Amino acid sequence: MNNQVQEIAAQCERLPERFIRKEDEEYGSITTAGESSPTEIPVIDVSLLTWSPLELGRLKSAITTWGCFQAINHGIEASLLDKVRQISRRFFDLSTEEKKKCLREDDDLQGYGNDMVLSDSQTLDWTDRLYLIVLPKDQQRLQLWPQNPTNFREVVDEYCSKIELINEVILKAMARSLDLEENCFWDQYGTSAKMIARFNYYPPCRWPDKVLGVKPHGDGSAVTYLLQDREVEGLQVLKDGQWFGVPIVPDALTINVGDQIQLMSNGLFKSPMHRVLVNSKRERMTLAMFCMPQTKKDIGPVDGLITDVTPRLYKNLTFSAGFFFENYQQGKRPIDACKI
Repeated sequence: MNNQVQEIAAQCERLPERFIRKEDEEYGSITTAGESSPTEIPVIDVSLLTWSPLELGRLKSAITTWGCFQAINHGIEASLLDKVRQISRRFFDLSTEEKKKCLREDDDLQGYGNDMVLSDSQTLDWTDRLYLIVLPKDQQRLQLWPQNPTNFREVVDEYCSKIELINEVILKAMARSLDLEENCFWDQYGTSAKMIARFNYYPPCRWPDKVLGVKPHGDGSAVTYLLQDREVEGLQVLKDGQWFGVPIVPDALTINVGDQIQLMSNGLFKSPMHRVLVNSKRERMTLAMFCMPQTKKDIGPVDGLITDVTPRLYKNLTFSAGFFFENYQQGKRPIDACKI
């Protein structure tokens, strides 16, 4: 196991070579407009999606063009969002010895740590993570869950139940926005779906232009729900060959579709490439909830979207975490491996 990035950031006088970002062939020449172009990521009022055709149209536009949106009026109280941020901060503020009680094994995703190293040439992300399966509950490995703060499990369980409710609303609204039967995505997603929480800690870095908090990637989820840091920005989304900074909207959730919805929608909805920059002076903490379809059966493009004019683009398959990370750490897009 490598030293944690939090420790490296506090001690290093020179940036370790393994963290220096590469100008890779696919993304190195992309215009960055000074790293981040200010923009207005679409804002969607979740409370309107069950009855407003106008808001459904705005949702469809957001995820066919950007692949993401800022969700407001989503039903999670600001007080609970504050609790989620508090337990995250309290965990990452613990001593190294205390945090390492949750340390993941070298060959395991769950637990506290940083990048799983799959090759000597791999560029490492400037981040530490606490990665936990929260659903189904029988897959929770509570020995890896923090005992400190003492309310950690209670807050995560409450937040998880709220995300479940929002996720059903979003999946059904996405289907209706395409004039499909509203359960067509939800049925493929399934009642035994998996939800993974990833608490992210990005330490300050004296060389912010030389590292990335997270390398460019698309998510392997169906839908990802990100609770941003309250004050420090860093997330960027790729659109039309340019990186755009995602602003902080108070009490909003930043929602993006993942590769599995791109697959189910036969490419109509876009799983956006995104990355994370780091700050030279301030730490940044976020929580991503990855909603993953059941793995008991394959997923594939919805029949109603396959026509002579729009032929099937993807094969049916089971999308495992191992499949995703193997591609991600090699700088490849898992969705590309699903194409016919």
